[in-house]
Amino acid sequence: MFANLANICFIVIDKHLHQPMYLFICNLAIVDMLYCTSSCPTMIGILIVGFKTITYLPCIFQMYSFSLGLVMEVFTLSVMAFDRLIAIVKPLHYHAILTNIRSVLLTFLLWILGFATLSIVPVTVIPLPLCSSTVKYIFCDYAAVVRTSCVDPEPYFNLMSSYTFSIMLGTFSFICLSYFKIVIVVVKMKSIGNTKKVFHTCLSHLIVIICYYGPIFMMSVITRLGLALSLEERNGLRIWAIIGPSLVNPFVYCFRTKEIRNK
Repeated sequence: MFANLANICFIVIDKHLHQPMYLFICNLAIVDMLYCTSSCPTMIGILIVGFKTITYLPCIFQMYSFSLGLVMEVFTLSVMAFDRLIAIVKPLHYHAILTNIRSVLLTFLLWILGFATLSIVPVTVIPLPLCSSTVKYIFCDYAAVVRTSCVDPEPYFNLMSSYTFSIMLGTFSFICLSYFKIVIVVVKMKSIGNTKKVFHTCLSHLIVIICYYGPIFMMSVITRLGLALSLEERNGLRIWAIIGPSLVNPFVYCFRTKEIRNK
């Protein structure tokens, strides 16, 4: 939390950092804070303090904000991949293509898209009649809330799985295609110095991508293979998937980005 706040403050205060790449880093920090704070207070309350009660409306709000953080994380990583693609493929036209105004507008549009597409979450959950007051998981996510209802959860799980799969596949494919194009450009480079510079430019983003998508793909593979996990093991994977990127991201960009590190 404090590292993300520090990165945001550095970027906002220093006018030299008012550039597209740093604006996207700032947005990623905001998303990380949303993603983490939407679930961590409840997890801490349950696992450490032993406070295991939450009312219905805060539970719905937590479910929506967590889902929004998840979606905005992949949207932000995708737009950052686009930023790296333009910087490497068209370096001379970078500042003409990605101006600060366009970067802010693109970020704003992604937030609107995130809010709009996630309307499916409260719209499908709020009308459901409740038969249980116990949430089995460590915070209120979509699956946990649906399981407390009186309806068959499978159609709702299938709907949300299709939605999540589409978002994840679409954004991950875009990121892979961006880096495929970058690799093609790097292969054509004759200067080793330029190749190292490109690698250094992309490394921070690649680390963040691995830290975010890694646990998600791991849970997906485990689910597809039909491996039975205990509730504790499943919660442990979920905690790492939530906390891991939020811990890694600010330090990666702090130590790997010269301008921020010098602050």
